[in-house]
Amino acid sequence: MQSAVYWFRNDLRLADNPALTDACGQSQRLALLYVVPASERQATRWGFERTALHRRLFRDQALTGLAQALAAQDRELLIAAGNPVETVLRLTREIGATDVFCEAIAAPEELAQCAALRAAGLQVHERWQSSLVDPADLPFAIERMPRVFTAFRESLESAGVAPRPPCAVPSRLPESPASSLAGFRTPDATIALPRGASFPFTEARFDGSEAAALAHVERYFHSLAPRQYKQTRNALSGVDYSTKFSPWLAIGALSARTVYDALLDHESRIGRNDSTYWIWFELLWRDFFRFSSLQHGVRLFLAAGLSRLPPPGHDADAFHRWCAGETGHTFVDAGMRELQETGYLSNRLRQVVASYLIHELGCDWRAGAAWFESRLIDFDVYSNQGNWLYLAGRGADPRQGRRFNPDKQAASYDPDGQYRALWGAPR
Repeated sequence: MQSAVYWFRNDLRLADNPALTDACGQSQRLALLYVVPASERQATRWGFERTALHRRLFRDQALTGLAQALAAQDRELLIAAGNPVETVLRLTREIGATDVFCEAIAAPEELAQCAALRAAGLQVHERWQSSLVDPADLPFAIERMPRVFTAFRESLESAGVAPRPPCAVPSRLPESPASSLAGFRTPDATIALPRGASFPFTEARFDGSEAAALAHVERYFHSLAPRQYKQTRNALSGVDYSTKFSPWLAIGALSARTVYDALLDHESRIGRNDSTYWIWFELLWRDFFRFSSLQHGVRLFLAAGLSRLPPPGHDADAFHRWCAGETGHTFVDAGMRELQETGYLSNRLRQVVASYLIHELGCDWRAGAAWFESRLIDFDVYSNQGNWLYLAGRGADPRQGRRFNPDKQAASYDPDGQYRALWGAPR
């Protein structure tokens, strides 16, 4: 084909990006586009903006890194703010293209965007590429995927399913066609993270770029941290207790297959243990939520989820106190303040505060999911929906919800109160 558009979505990288490789191999000229959706600044039904500042800034760091990597090859990243469908249509008409390449995202809004482009007459080439395991390699059809994670994992492991190796950066980036859209400009907004942030993305080594992501993978797997991961993963504070891959995985500056390839290299050099296995284990959890979205579609976004439970109740005042870290429970409030001030929260605290909202405050799980979407720099639509449904007893879990006793959690994971002292009062 003469001209085409590559539409970056949650894949802000050049390495292990099969959709981009496809586009490069099938077009003579290729416009490289990212659209900042106007909807990210709009208010949700719960009364707050859909994408808060921390998450926007981390995304913009990833875009800056991508633009610089493309500029090094004399290629330009085009960027526009507005409606993604309208913007893609405008660009294709301007450069005379009928083909659009992009990552496939199995969530209602993203699916609707591609459907609208096809309805307008474009050929949209979607490529599924965000999971560790390729759907074609699963030992079952998506429609027959086990509903419970343990059965899913055991099925893959007993069948010997292995991830495919990551693909290289495209050897050829086609010439960029002329366009009236502007090239990427580094955003002016900045933020100062407080001391104690567990993912200090204002530091160069933790910024959102692919270069920082790959450097972190290299640094992590050449340390002793993977040997101790299972023992440290439930800690609450610090940069070293967990892998910290999730923000880059969420924005697509890093692929799961790249992480797994580095894990294999680590194990070949130093050996396997329970902790290195647990990294694989949690990458499979991430896949489980992705394939669950392929299996169940829009049901995961409805009030009942996969259950037959009635719609959840909601207490708007209690929800606002939870968001502000003013529930009166010091452990929960510390977690909510950390999230508000840094855009990040440990996995342990995410479960505790989510359980508290659902089971102690009697609020709608969808409100909590929307708050996490707004605030978390590592927001991932699949894992976010999956985890909130799981805790609410409306997802892939044989139990009727998961309630975490916040007093017991505080005693177990913050026995000396250091975490509550760090985040327990407004700064």
